[in-house]
Amino acid sequence: MRHPTWRPTLPDSPEPISRRLLAALSDAVAAGELLVGARLPPQREIARRLGVSLGAVTRAFAEAERQGLIAAHVGRGSFVTGPAVHLSDDDGPVDLSRNLPILAPARARLAEAVTSLPRMDGFLDAVAYAPAAGGPNERRAMTQWIKVTSGLSAPVERVLLTSGGQQALALATASVCRPGEALFCEAATYYGVRNLADHAGYRLTGLAMDSEGLIPEALDAAEGARVVVILPTLQNPTGRTMGEQRRRRIAEVARRRDLWIIEDDVYGGYAPGATPLAALAPERTFFITSLSKTVAPGLRAGALVLPTHGSHEPAILRAIQALSVAGNALGWMIAARWIESGVAADIAAQVVAEAGARQTLARTILGGVVDPPASTACPHLWLPMDELTAERVAGRAARAGVQVTPPSAPIIDADLECGLRICLSGPAERQTLERGLRALSEALSARPESAAQPMV
Repeated sequence: MRHPTWRPTLPDSPEPISRRLLAALSDAVAAGELLVGARLPPQREIARRLGVSLGAVTRAFAEAERQGLIAAHVGRGSFVTGPAVHLSDDDGPVDLSRNLPILAPARARLAEAVTSLPRMDGFLDAVAYAPAAGGPNERRAMTQWIKVTSGLSAPVERVLLTSGGQQALALATASVCRPGEALFCEAATYYGVRNLADHAGYRLTGLAMDSEGLIPEALDAAEGARVVVILPTLQNPTGRTMGEQRRRRIAEVARRRDLWIIEDDVYGGYAPGATPLAALAPERTFFITSLSKTVAPGLRAGALVLPTHGSHEPAILRAIQALSVAGNALGWMIAARWIESGVAADIAAQVVAEAGARQTLARTILGGVVDPPASTACPHLWLPMDELTAERVAGRAARAGVQVTPPSAPIIDADLECGLRICLSGPAERQTLERGLRALSEALSARPESAAQPMV
């Protein structure tokens, strides 16, 4: 759909022309004058019609794209993606409790993806139930994504599509661990592991960690479970990453002790390089990944790579059919199209770059209380401190309008690992993040009335 005659009326105002043009564009979309999917006239043509500089139009379009109002594509033009969303609220609470990717890059590409769906092969079949393992095209695309983000070469027949990494975690765990049985994990772990254990009736045993994450000797000495859940890359919540030798030692212990490994690699795209455990011990490792942390969580596009040994697929497919019948076909069509076209990689690159800028900001403000993560692009930071101090800091931060991850959420064994996780990608804008970080810094430096020891 083209609007070659669209010509905004710029109100008289002391504001710069670029801001007035941005407002006119936003108003036209909100009023239905410009519809989602509409292609805008070229910037040079708009500048000529309005009698303004091309630079002013370019600045307006750049800000509109940053806000997710339009999407620009080289050689094709700029397209309306939706009404402008006011993403910042300088007076509202700042959420540093949820680990989300920066959403603006995906928002900028979503409308085009939706409008292109009818041109995709199999679009009309998407109204039917998808195969429980996922469609063949989508499975091939996810196999490609796994190779790019982790280096793991997995045959497509071992790759099952899931509704995000959490479903993959639940399916893998249920295939090798029964309710009431114990499950090994890091002493501080992703809250989804704890949530799953509470729901399914597993007993979590937290194991000791160091600067590279799970300690092999701790795993070797542990008794009572036959499954271990590990986040080896940018571990959530600590941001620690296992080196090559550590991974090999973990694989050796698991093989000697006959343990199943569930490897959660959802942050692999932020720090690729090290060999996945699934490549070192493929016969006993379930490998999990998704697009939720690097592209868009709303797609619910995840994958579970099965071990080379054991007959796990039939039971897992029955579980998918029993719980959800099939996955989200339309979401997976978009995910596959983005992977194949390079859009997913482009979005992920923008997300990772923004995460790096935010981490620099956070470490500048918070200083030495931060446990340096293994990657400068890690989207979460770990502030080691004892349990009581963590609760007090979280409480003071909440009273100052800043939400942090509840200290109890990721902690399995506070005697082995304890602290506060700070998520950097929740606020839509950096200035909101900065406001929250400065309030958190004040909460960290404050001293409780009855405290006899330093806060950190």
